[in-house]
Amino acid sequence: MSAAKRNESVAKASKPARDTRVIVPQKSKRRFYGHGIPGVDINQLAGKLIVVEGADGSGRSTQIQMLVDWLESAGHSTVQVGLKRSTLVSEELDRAQEGNILSRTTLSLFYATDFADQLENIILPALRAGQMVLSDRYIYTLMARDIVRGMDEKWLKNLYGMALVPDAVFYLNVAPAELVQRTFAKYSILDFWESGMDIGLSRDMFDSFLKYQALMLKTFKSLQSTYGFHIIDAHRPVEVINADLRKKIGAVLVGHHIE
Repeated sequence: MSAAKRNESVAKASKPARDTRVIVPQKSKRRFYGHGIPGVDINQLAGKLIVVEGADGSGRSTQIQMLVDWLESAGHSTVQVGLKRSTLVSEELDRAQEGNILSRTTLSLFYATDFADQLENIILPALRAGQMVLSDRYIYTLMARDIVRGMDEKWLKNLYGMALVPDAVFYLNVAPAELVQRTFAKYSILDFWESGMDIGLSRDMFDSFLKYQALMLKTFKSLQSTYGFHIIDAHRPVEVINADLRKKIGAVLVGHHIE
């Protein structure tokens, strides 16, 4: 065998074997958190709804894309949703936020409308078709933001009673001090809203960012006791985190309890 052939064989052997197993999803017991969407037969929702939560800089988008590649390579059709992706209000919400003058109630209702439109017109139809829906954040980020801004939690739970309970929710936990480093590395600037500058935590945006993200983390941990999502250590290497997520989602697909 030539040296070139030998090197090629070694290279192939060193690559991890691709997991080609096809996991047939088990049907979930569906329910809404509250009043739900009128006229929806939850027994027809055969797909799976997986949510990945976390602050900007936590690696959500990277993990979701890796999960999509994994699921589709195993024969599953996927659909992605996320905040400010509704064709109904996303552009208007972007324009409204540019002025940095939205009241907390207006901001809350804008995002609730964005979510409701995607739920009715993207998430539910995809689940009826048996597709895998991966959501880049869900109602939990919206509720946490509003709670940090002083909104009434009981009112928020009623507002988001329209939401379907996901099959699994994963919160990518990254310390605020690490988040600020990642944000600067990627954007070289901090966002007004993601720094909580509208609620007067500090006149210094850097200091406000750290305080706001610490409050968000505290609120997420509080919401966990109610909504039962899984907190994932996102300080680890990307591949390690993804392997952890794949293992847990694999358990969800076959109807097993997530460890």
